[in-house]
Parts: sequence; structure tokens; C-alpha cells
Amino acid sequence: MASNVSSKPKLFSSYLSSKTRLNPNNTFIALPTFSSNKVRLRGEYNSATARYSEVVVDEEIDKIRRLQNGSDVRGVAVEGEKGRPVDLTPPAVEAIAESFGEWVRNELGREAVRVSLGKDPRISGGALSVAVFAGLGRAGCVGYDMGLATTPACFMSTVLPPFLFDASIMMTASHLPYTRNGLKFFTKKGGLTSSEVEEICEIAGRKYANRQAKVSTALRVRPTSVDLMSAYSNHLRDIIKQRVNHPSHFDSPLQGFQIIVNAGNGSGGFFTWDVLDRLGADTFGSLHLNPDGMFPNHIPNPEDKTAMALTRAAVLQTKADLGIVFDTDVDRSGVVDKDGNPINGDKLIALMSAIVLKEHPGTTVVTDARTSLALTRFITDRGGRHCLYRVGYRNVIDKGAQLNRDGVEAHLMMETSGHGALKENYFLDDGAYMVVKIIIEMVRMKLQGSEEGIGSLIKDLEEPLESVELRMDVLSEPRFAKAKAVEIIEEFKIYIGEGRLEGWELDSCGDCWVSDGCLVDSNEAAFAIDAHMYRAKVCSGDEGEYGWIHVRQSIHNPNIAVNIQSTIRGGCQSITTTLRDKFLVGSGLDKFLDISQIDKFASKGEL
Repeated sequence: MASNVSSKPKLFSSYLSSKTRLNPNNTFIALPTFSSNKVRLRGEYNSATARYSEVVVDEEIDKIRRLQNGSDVRGVAVEGEKGRPVDLTPPAVEAIAESFGEWVRNELGREAVRVSLGKDPRISGGALSVAVFAGLGRAGCVGYDMGLATTPACFMSTVLPPFLFDASIMMTASHLPYTRNGLKFFTKKGGLTSSEVEEICEIAGRKYANRQAKVSTALRVRPTSVDLMSAYSNHLRDIIKQRVNHPSHFDSPLQGFQIIVNAGNGSGGFFTWDVLDRLGADTFGSLHLNPDGMFPNHIPNPEDKTAMALTRAAVLQTKADLGIVFDTDVDRSGVVDKDGNPINGDKLIALMSAIVLKEHPGTTVVTDARTSLALTRFITDRGGRHCLYRVGYRNVIDKGAQLNRDGVEAHLMMETSGHGALKENYFLDDGAYMVVKIIIEMVRMKLQGSEEGIGSLIKDLEEPLESVELRMDVLSEPRFAKAKAVEIIEEFKIYIGEGRLEGWELDSCGDCWVSDGCLVDSNEAAFAIDAHMYRAKVCSGDEGEYGWIHVRQSIHNPNIAVNIQSTIRGGCQSITTTLRDKFLVGSGLDKFLDISQIDKFASKGEL
């Protein structure tokens, strides 16, 4: 989502600080009045809370807190997951939407606020949309219904005339199963930060806990329906036409090109009929364009092997010039070149870097810290600079925005998941806009007489010899899992700093004022840490530096993710063995983790 690194509004922050701070060990907390009803609780009502009209159990507030997922809200909205009860309920969504509406009004300092809502095709979208508009209504906001939309389009609804909404919400859970859903939040400044969403969920938790009847309010005023996607599609078409500036057919610059789109039954079908077809492209053979909230064919995800394999087959069968894979809400994308080579992860970052460095020589490219050593060489060989930063697309995008404010030109920010943002496009992670950039370059190459296709731009990118991602579940109650994960990861840093893991050294990217394994900003405008993580480079006397390990706390689930890459055969297994024997077992922390994946890979070199 677009970057928003503004400070928190004083009015809302002071509102938060006026409340009794939560303590996991307390049974009760006291709050100012939200309504005239008093919630009856187990335990005693003592005189210290007599001046307040309500007393709230921490567990009720935790139900909303646990829905926060970094800068998003996500949860189970439909029954169907074993061991996972439905927690993203209409009453919960209503409380969150109401709190967001209040937050926006405080941010803007005025009463009249217009908020739009878009959604992907998930089957829970209808009922939860009603809850969103009910919550916005309770907050005094005017709601606008965009219907089926994409995440980037929701942000664009705040800046594209004639809409120019004050804020927007996208209802999606990205590539997660049909049982999940979630909310993403935008203002004209961009997407809300993790700390801002935390504030909103804190207030929403209190609202939710103080309501005796956990039933969402019926809509008092129906939202106004608006057709934002047509305006957004026209915006993308104009960009392609103007930047290609085709000498013989300006209005149909894609004439003669065949392009396959795989929308995965998400929200991305519009790009086929409202963008490509209307610019003259042949899209015959495109896949899964019709929205279907059950996602019957495959997970809508450019990292999904099935999605890429099906797209590759369609490209080769139709001899297409390009294949495109969108995720559900189209804030990510991947492509397949005309030879059927999938381009995602590091390859997609390299492709976009090659395009952007042509336009902006010497620019800095910001990525998460899971990218390969070869990608760094690829960028620097083309005159660019590579800034490694924390995992998390918001972290990467916000870092790029900060660098630009500090006078360091950074035109591209990308995460290996496919989230990518450009300075020229509001620092917005927009999968469709990324594809637009690739299509423009493809047409320009053809006009210049090249028949190689976009894959030729990354033909000299080396791939790591070995790469693996492993997970360790935290053996703790969900409410304490995050704290335990942080404790383990900080101990990992201490072990390396004390030299207890021979040949391991914390990695850093000093050019961007980042230290301690790309975690801690040392410049004045440091960001809050949303998830703890460290990257260490691994060396040996014989091989020198031959790989790296990245250990991070997951913000999605109660586990720790371990990414490892190696330039020598057997290197990933060796690094994993050291991690297990010297750190996890040596420190005794293996007792708090399920290290079965680590054990299996260390023993067999495979999963």
C-alpha cells in the first residue's frame, strides 16, 4: 500500500493515553463511558473503578487485538478450518470500522468524512461489508460502496477525481484461503502503519467488549454505489498510451501482442477486458478471470507453483508474448516471459530494477533482507545501490519513502513476495501498475527492433545454488507467543554478537543508516519495530562468505521463519545444523519450539 509515515494525530493519541493501560496479568481494566450499559463480569467490582460506567475483561479486548496483522486486520470469517474458530465476525468488523472512522475524523479534524469500501470476491464479503458500513455510520462517516475492487484501486479512490474520498477500506485476505478475510486501511497519505492500526484495534477492542449484544447493527443509511474501477482502468490505459506513444496506432499500442492473464478468480480480471483488450492486445487463452470467492482452481498468488505452471503452459501453448499472474486483490503480480520462464521473487525485483535503472541511473533499490547476494551484484553492476531492510512490504516501502525525504533517491521498493512500489506512483504497491511498467518496456523493445522479450533483461542474473525456508512453531498460548518469539530472536542476536556461532556475523546496510542485521534504524526518524528479525552472513575459512541466514518473527502466525541461502552445495544443511546444535539446543530454547522442520532438514538436507 502507499507509504504513510506521518506522525500520529495528537488528539487520537491523547485519547488513547487517557485510558488505563492494559496488563496481561490484570483481570479488569477501567474505561471512560462508551454507553450507558454495564457489562457484568466474573470477579468483584471494587471502588477504584466506581467512577467508570464499564469494566472490561482483557480476553474480550484480546479477540480484537489478535486480528491485527501488521498494518492489516485478518481473521477467519467462514467456518471450514480445523481448529480455527471464526473470529472475524460482523460485530468485530463493525467495531473496527467504527474506530477507523473516528480515527479519520480525528486525523482530519472535521466532522464530514467520506469513506469508500472495496472488496475481493470472498464469500464472506457481503455480510462483512454491511458491518463495515454500519460501523462507519456509527462513527458519523458517509460510506461509498465500490463493490468488487482491488487494493490499489481503493487507495486511488482517495486521489483520483472526481472521487477524492477522505479514506478507504479494502476487504481482502490476499492469497489466504476462502475462509479468511481482512481489512486494509488508506487515507490520502497512504496506508496506515502497524502502530496506527494497533491504536484502532485497541479502541475497537474496548467498543467490542463493552457491547452486551455481540450482534452487528443493521444499516441505517445505505451506502452510495460508485464505479471506481472504470476510472482506475482508464487511468492505467492512459499511462500505457502516453508512455509508449506508438508512432502508428497511439490508441491501440498493444496491437500485435498476445498477453495471457491469470487472475486466479480474484479481482484481477478487469485488467484483461478493461485495460489490455481496449488497448488492442489479444488475450485469448487467459485463465480464471471470473471472480469466485471459493478460488476453485488455485490460490491466487504469484508465488504459487500451480498458478505459475498453468500460466507458463498457456503462454507456451498460445505462443504469447507475456503471461501475468495476479494475487487476489492485485497488490502483487508475477510474470512469465515468452519462453515460459516464470519471473517472480528475486527475478521480478531484478526485472523491475533493470527497467527503473534505465529511467533513473544510480537510484537506490530497497528490498527486504531475504534477497540473494546475486541480486545485489545485478543491481550494482547496473550502477544502482541496493538497500536491504526488514521483511514486510510496509517496512520496505516506508523505508524507501524515508530515504527520499532524507535526500537519498530511491525509485523502487520491492519485497520478494511480489509487493512492489514506485516513487512515481504514490509509493503504492500496485501489481497492475508493475505489470504496466513491464508491458511498456516490452513494447518499447519491440519498437526498437528487439525480438528477445523482457526475459532478456535478466539473463545474467545468477540464481543461488541453494535456498530454503523453514518454520518453527512457538509452543505457547497464542497471547504469549509473540513475546516468546521476540525473546528467542533476541537471544539469537546475542549468540552471534558474542561470537558463539563461529563464522556468523550480523549483516547490515550502512548506506541506509541501518544496523544490527537490517533491523534497527540509527538515523533520527527511526520506525517502530513491528516484527523482530536478524540476518547474519555465514563464512568459513575455506569458502569465505558463502551464504546467509535470516530469522524473523512471523506477524501472521505464532511461529519463527528461517530463510537460508548458500552458494555452495550442502551449505544450507550445514547452516541449519549449526543453528540447531549450537544455538537452539545449546541455549535450551528448543524446549519452547517445534523444531521438527529444522531437525528433518539438518538430518536429510530436504523437507
